[in-house]
Amino acid sequence: MTEGHEGTADPRLEAQGELSMARLALDEGDLRHAADHVARALVFEPALPEAHELLARLAVHPDGGPDLFPLDKSVFLGTVVARAHVLAALGRHEEALPLLVSAQCHKPDGAWADAAWMYDAGTTGRLPAELVHTSLLRLVSALSDPVPDGERAAVAPYLALVRSVLAADPGHAALMWSASMLLRRTGDTGEAIDLALRSEELEPSFHAATAAGYAYRAEQRWREAEDAWIRALGFDPTNAALHTDIGELLASAGRPRDGLSWVERGLSFEPDDPSAFPTARGLRFRLDGSLHHLVELADHLRDHPDNAHGDNVLAQSSQSRYWLGPIPPSTEAVTNVLHRFLEDGKYADAAPEDLPHASLTVSAPEPPSAILAFCRALPGSSVQVAEVQEPDARRTVPEVFDRGPVRGVDRRVWAYEGTTARPCVPPPAAESAEAVRRAAAYPWRHLPGAYDDAVHLSGVPLDDLLGVLVHPPEPPTGTPGVWPAWVRRVQAWACLGIAHHRSDQPWRESERRGVLTDLAYGPEDWVSEAALLALVATAWTHPDAREDVSALVCWRFLAAMEASRSRPVTVLGSLARLVLATPQAPAELIGLAEEVLSPDDEDGEERE
Repeated sequence: MTEGHEGTADPRLEAQGELSMARLALDEGDLRHAADHVARALVFEPALPEAHELLARLAVHPDGGPDLFPLDKSVFLGTVVARAHVLAALGRHEEALPLLVSAQCHKPDGAWADAAWMYDAGTTGRLPAELVHTSLLRLVSALSDPVPDGERAAVAPYLALVRSVLAADPGHAALMWSASMLLRRTGDTGEAIDLALRSEELEPSFHAATAAGYAYRAEQRWREAEDAWIRALGFDPTNAALHTDIGELLASAGRPRDGLSWVERGLSFEPDDPSAFPTARGLRFRLDGSLHHLVELADHLRDHPDNAHGDNVLAQSSQSRYWLGPIPPSTEAVTNVLHRFLEDGKYADAAPEDLPHASLTVSAPEPPSAILAFCRALPGSSVQVAEVQEPDARRTVPEVFDRGPVRGVDRRVWAYEGTTARPCVPPPAAESAEAVRRAAAYPWRHLPGAYDDAVHLSGVPLDDLLGVLVHPPEPPTGTPGVWPAWVRRVQAWACLGIAHHRSDQPWRESERRGVLTDLAYGPEDWVSEAALLALVATAWTHPDAREDVSALVCWRFLAAMEASRSRPVTVLGSLARLVLATPQAPAELIGLAEEVLSPDDEDGEERE
């Protein structure tokens, strides 16, 4: 079914223009062209009274009728809608309703059914209840749950119709539960509960009890929803999908352990159920925080990329832990001072030339990216370093740490002049900076998704991706306080882009691995975190890289741990979280990372 009016500025004017041409064609006796113009008008403005008046004329014309609107193989949306209303004008409502439902399923926000006859109880009440029931089943399968507020007006004619039919045939149990499904989606949950329970009372069934459970769940009446679904299982005891729904319901009610038991019971019936498997992994992660549950889910999704439920479970679970979803906030003194300086919102909308300058002295070198963010937020500001402590944060890891797999760093993006770090790579081309800027404007849903989305940066030259690390583009908003988080996001996405560089090369000998390793083991900086993040994302999506990436991440963390014994390491907490995000990280390293993170630093995981 085709539509044919994308990007129209004023649909009503377009519709009226089509109707003008339709009238001219009709006056000349050219019914075929008149019908075509009316059909196009309906796509622009389906409820326009003038369009329905012309349809009525075409319906009763001796040479007119529904054949003016044939249902060809590649049928136009307006043709389907027009044929439906012509049939209705001729009193053939049983043929009209399925066509309107087809149009609604194709484009749920269209007012295709907004016609007077749909609200006429005397007319719709004569429709067979079974036809309305089967039509509703098709309709609800295409609607969002719940239907967005902006789309509910388009569904209103069906609500009027179903109420009329139920009033005329109050004993049709199947129509009651299908109507309950529609009403729940449109926010009429009380009526949905009532109809489902009446259906159960008249004719107990799996569908009626299931509909009651969904309606109760929409009102967060957890116990009644659970009871309804248990009644439904009496009709279908091995239904894995319903076991999963009960498990998710109990988890929402604060009973995740009970919920997991239900899901695992469902898995015993259908081990590969597309809902049960992801839900079980998500609940296990919620209960014990073990990363391998989510890694198993990610591996499952790689083999089942169309599993939208599984992708949603992975996304929801990932958002509860830093680096899997959100990027951890900066902890440096310079960024803390910046936020305190701006916390009253006084400079939120100030132009750069109106922002104050600041001269700040820090006790020890801080990540150059943090200082970059500070100075970009407050142009003209400066940061001085009081003392350099050992091991020197300005040097690469192999220069100060004699263990681990990395024994040299060839590529750097920062060079120090005394205690001042300056970019040692040129700025990126404008189009490359814009590509990274577009990517960084949105958070990722989970790490495999971030890795996949970063493929759009695979065509950006490597030198430009390196340049954007230390020459970040402007953030989408001009608020100065966003600079620290923005720089971190830009760097993360730039490194994710690097992870796709020369992807044809075998991982261990690849240039992308070498560049990311150099960045991760370079001078202590946010760039190191971003590079490690890209390595971790690679491990999530490429199981053959997991052992290697785990070693790179964990040894980098151990180097920071050793440095922290004699000086502050502001990135230590973030590196610990990267360990916790790394597939196949050794248990002893996970324990060390958890020790680094105080109870106040927990990422918001809900463990019970």
